[in-house]
This record gives sequence, C-alpha cells and structure tokens, in this order.
Amino acid sequence: MSTKKLARALAATVVVSSLALAGCSSKAQTGGSSGGDASGKGAVKTDVGVTDSEITLGNLTDLSGVFKILGLGITQGTEMWAEDVNAAGGICNRKIKITSSDHGYSAEKAVPLYNQTKGQVLGYVQLLGSPILAALKKPMVDDKVSAVPSSWASTNLDAPEVVMVGTTYDVEMVNGMSYLMEQGKIKEGDSIGHIYIDSEYGKNGFAGSSAFAKEHNMTMVPKTVTSTDADLTSSITALKSAGVKAIMLTTTPAQTASAVGQAAAQGLNVPIFGSNPTYAPQLLGTPAAAALTSGQFITAAGIQPFNSTDPKVQELAKRYKEKYKDTPTFGPLVGYTFGQTWGEMLKKACDAGDLTRQGILDAKAQTKVDTGGLAPSILDFTKPGEPSTRAVYLMKPAKVEGGLELVQPEPYTSKEAEAFKTPFQK
Repeated sequence: MSTKKLARALAATVVVSSLALAGCSSKAQTGGSSGGDASGKGAVKTDVGVTDSEITLGNLTDLSGVFKILGLGITQGTEMWAEDVNAAGGICNRKIKITSSDHGYSAEKAVPLYNQTKGQVLGYVQLLGSPILAALKKPMVDDKVSAVPSSWASTNLDAPEVVMVGTTYDVEMVNGMSYLMEQGKIKEGDSIGHIYIDSEYGKNGFAGSSAFAKEHNMTMVPKTVTSTDADLTSSITALKSAGVKAIMLTTTPAQTASAVGQAAAQGLNVPIFGSNPTYAPQLLGTPAAAALTSGQFITAAGIQPFNSTDPKVQELAKRYKEKYKDTPTFGPLVGYTFGQTWGEMLKKACDAGDLTRQGILDAKAQTKVDTGGLAPSILDFTKPGEPSTRAVYLMKPAKVEGGLELVQPEPYTSKEAEAFKTPFQK
C-alpha cells in the first residue's frame, strides 16, 4: 500500500473510531466479563480506551513529512503485533485495536490530533517525533497517558508516561564514537564535526558526542540545521576547513544523503556516524548511494536489520513481504517491539486487576521485555530515568533487503556508554 493510500485509510479509521468511542467515560469502572489476570478471570478496573471486549491504543505518527518512511514502517510493525496478539486470543480477554493519524511531523497538527484522540485510547503505541513529544509531554503527564515515542531523547526520561523502547540518542552517540575509536578511526585529541538538527533530537545527540569528546580530550565542531534544510554543502565545507577527523550526524535521511554525498564530492574521506533516524533504504536510490555503501557511513539502532538471520526477524520479514508492498526498512521491527512492550505492560496491569491509565503506569515500573532477539538486550523499564537498554546494533548501508546489514553480529555496548549518566538517572 502506498503512503498516501495508507494515510487515507488510517484517517478513515480515526474518524470511524472517534464516532464509535465518542461516548466513552473517563471515570474508572469495573469491567463485568473482564479478567484479573492475562487469561481474563476476575474483575478488572478500567477507564479510558478499554471496554469489555477491546483495548484501544493510539498511533500518532508521520506519514507525510520528513520521517514518513520511518513512521510508515513502525505503524506496519504495530499492526503486525496487534494481529498476532488478537490471533492468540487478545490480552485480558480483550482484542487490541489501534487507531492511527498522521501529523506530518508538525507539532501544530499533532496537538489537536492528540486532543481529538486522547478520550478514545488507553495510551499510544507510537508517538513519532521530538517536536511532537515536546509539545505533548505535559498534556500526557496531566492525562496520565502512556506513550511509546519514536524519539529517543534522554531529556524525556523524567516522565513515567514516556515509555522509551531502546537506547537514547546521547548513549547511542557515545557508543558510535567509542566504536570508531576502538577501530582506530578517531583518537584522543581529534577534532570531530557534528551536524545536528536544532531540536530536542539533535541536541540530545550532541550531548552524547560532547560528553565523549570531553572524556577523550577532543574538540567538537558543531553545525546546526533545521529539519527542512535540504543542502548541507556549506556545513561539510566548514567541517573540512576545520580539519575534522570524523563527522557525527543527527539529521533526517535526506540530509544524510546530502552530507555523505558532499563529503565524497569534496574529498573529505573521514568516517561518518549517524543517529538511528538518519538513514532510510530509499537513499540507495539517490546519487549518494555509492558514498553510502562505501563503508564511510555507519549507523546504530536498537533493533536488528530487516535481513538479519535471526529466526524471529526472518519470520517477521517473511510476513511483512506477504502483507505489504513497501520497500522494507527496520521500521516494522521497531514497531513490533513497541507493541511487545505495550503487551507486557497490559499483561502486568491485567494481572494486577487494573487496566486504567494509572494501572498502566504502575505496571510499566515493573516491566522487563524479552523481544525474542529483536532488541539487543532485555528492555528494562524498572529503573526510573534510565534508558531501557544501552546496547545497540551497529549497521552499514548495503544493497540488501531493508538496506542495512550488521557491522558485527553481536550487540555493542561500550564502557563509556555503560558509565554515561543520563539527565534523570538516579
């Protein structure tokens, strides 16, 4: 299904769901036939987004803006997870329903969409974008709405409502730079460039690179851009003049293509490391493809690539290709882990007899998620203020299904990443 067709279909789903659920009360009630454990036995407290037969989750994502490829893939992954849960009988004797809407990576659009949908959903299985999370964080806290962000800034880990699946941009960047140093590609005292979007996303990535640089007596040369800047020629020219030995990117995929392509064109043959949202396989259809696949650029993610030999990945990849016609990315696997995390929280809440929004928050504080090999480690949500993992998979662009292959088969966690203290870590 094309992005445009999917966006129209999802918009229709939201309209239908809004009409069907408009009368839902936000007052806690006891579900008559619902369960006090995951099998559905005993009474369970419920409030918003939960009926005797359904649990409704929202999906507030980007299907038309700068991160539409990532947003589409994650959405498809959450759909696959919901299908699996429902085929197995649901959770707490209820089926999972997901209602989706497209904010186009615009906080101005996301705020009214949140206000329209918050009375219909228990929480959000995906909330894409740093600007969107920044705009919605306080309302989410006020409403006790739990959401899994497709945004990994550690500055948001002060709110229990933010269910961050995977490591954070700062820790990810520390891992990336540590790997480059282990490989002898950068060393103590080097000058390191970092091009980043002047947003929560970019600033958190820069916080990581700056911390690593300080520890290793390096000099950071930052260049900020906006999310809509298309041509990074001037930034690359400036970094070349500054004599940088490596470039870090916390940008959009299109900006990555510009940066990597310009570095090659200007003869700036230095390693380039990108935060996890910086790459999409569609870039291999651009003039930057040769530079991207040269080995100069690597990235990291909290999920295995689409072409991994891991049995769980292969199973999901096969199903994805049967169900969807879009170019595969690691997005569907990310979305599936988002769903797995919600699944574990829902099961714990059900076991405690409380499927209210507060019940979900209480359950999250006790949740650890085994993704069956999709994520690089057990996802641990029991430590307030800390990332659910500090491990990543290191990847490089390649002309394979999903457009990425592993740099090494094992997950990677550097000693610097283990020691790095995130802003709200206790």
